Amino acid sequence: MAGAGGPVFDGARRIEMADAFLEGGEHYEQVRPGYPQESLDWLANSAGAIRDAVDVGAGTGKYTQLLAARGWNVAAVDPSADMLAQLRRKLPGVTALTGTAEHLGLPDSSVDLAVVAQAWHWCEPLAASTELARVLRPGGMVGLVWNQLDVSVPWVHRLARIMHAGDVHKPDFRPHVGPELQGLEVHETTWQQLLTPADLMELVKSRSYYLKANETIRAKVLENLRWYLHDHLGHASGAEIELPYTTQTWRAHT
Repeated sequence: MAGAGGPVFDGARRIEMADAFLEGGEHYEQVRPGYPQESLDWLANSAGAIRDAVDVGAGTGKYTQLLAARGWNVAAVDPSADMLAQLRRKLPGVTALTGTAEHLGLPDSSVDLAVVAQAWHWCEPLAASTELARVLRPGGMVGLVWNQLDVSVPWVHRLARIMHAGDVHKPDFRPHVGPELQGLEVHETTWQQLLTPADLMELVKSRSYYLKANETIRAKVLENLRWYLHDHLGHASGAEIELPYTTQTWRAHT
């Protein structure tokens, strides 16, 4: 589930779509954007003293690297050994563990901050909330983070439709969390990723819709994207495109 504005899957469908990311760690690391520093600054400034943090659904470590740069003791948990292999190469000082938001494999009351970046919609929210509350120390904080294409920009709105970026949240989006997590509030950061048309093609190939589609649908998506970028928008093959993003950072405390 992703709440209002994102794809709503039942348990079996959610697991099926999430399984798209069990492999392809090297490609994911190369093409997916990172996260703005402002996201973590906003979490850390209201979290009190932080010694230990965990990145849940860490993937290849896109958000983990922000946590590690603070000098905290950081654990990264993800169900994909392939994704974690990329993380270990990039961040050897981070403890990388195979697990899920519902079963973290961490001791009770062992972390001060738990972040779930670009992954909460793949979790069962009530079970995950209970598990996060278990591993957090009293007063600990949870951060739920999403990179969103900024569809308030007209050309990006059409791009999102061509990419089948169904996880772009509606204005009334509010993540579903369990009763253990209180005081839910949000901060938004706008920023831009610089990339070429070829980079955008590769970005599409890293999304769950494309990964789970058959070859006919994949070819159609790429054909439509080529037409849009080159014929309609007029971008040359090596042109640099500023792709606008909005990063939503939600925080709650135990």
